[in-house]
Amino acid sequence: MSDPDSVQRTALPVPDQAYAGLIPYDAKDPAASFPPIEPLRPPAGAPNVLIVLLDDVGFGASSAFGGPCSTPAAERLAANGLKYNRFHTTALCSPTRQALLTGRNHHSVGMGGITEIATSAPGYNSKRPNTAAPLAETLKLNGYSTAQFGKCHEVPVWETSPIGPFAAWPTGGGGCASALRWLANRRRGAHGTSEEPRSTGGPRVALPDAPAVAIDR
Repeated sequence: MSDPDSVQRTALPVPDQAYAGLIPYDAKDPAASFPPIEPLRPPAGAPNVLIVLLDDVGFGASSAFGGPCSTPAAERLAANGLKYNRFHTTALCSPTRQALLTGRNHHSVGMGGITEIATSAPGYNSKRPNTAAPLAETLKLNGYSTAQFGKCHEVPVWETSPIGPFAAWPTGGGGCASALRWLANRRRGAHGTSEEPRSTGGPRVALPDAPAVAIDR
C-alpha cells in the first residue's frame, strides 16, 4: 500500500492518477500487472475530529469556562487542549450551525437568519454557496469517514421534501457519509402542516415515547 503522506492534497478532490504504462493485449502476459486499487486514507497521524454544538447554551454556562453548569467531561477536554473564547454564536440556530460547519461568517454562507425566514436578499437565502465547502466534505475528500448526528437546521425549507433535492442535506452535499438527523423545519411544519421529524432517509425505527426517526445504514 502506498504511503498516505505521499498523496498530493493541495487540490480537492485528490486528482485520480491515470495509468501511464503500456497495456498488454493478453491478460496472461506477465507484463499485465497493474498497481492495486487503494482507498484514499488520511495522512499518518491525522487526528480524529469531533464537533459538538449545544443549542440554547450561553458562552459562560459551562463549568469549563467558569459557568454554573457542571460539565466534567468538557473540563477534562479543556484541561488537555485549547480553549477559544471568541466563537461568534450569532444567537440563532441555523446561522451558528452553518458558520461552525463551514468555518465562515454566517452571512457569507447564506444564513443570516434561520431557514424559515429566508429571503432572496444576499446572505439571507439559506443556501450555502458551492464556493464554501463544509468541514466534513474537506475531511471526507482527505480519506476520513464522516457522520453527522442530531438536529439539522441548515437545509432550505423548499429542499426538505422526501424527494429532494438533497444537495444541502448532510449526506447530499454536507460531506457526511452517514447521518442520523432530523430536519428541523419539517418538524415545525414550515408549510403549515404538522409533520413528524424526517431524517436523511432509511428504514423507520419506532422509539419509546419519541417520534419515529429514520436511521441510515
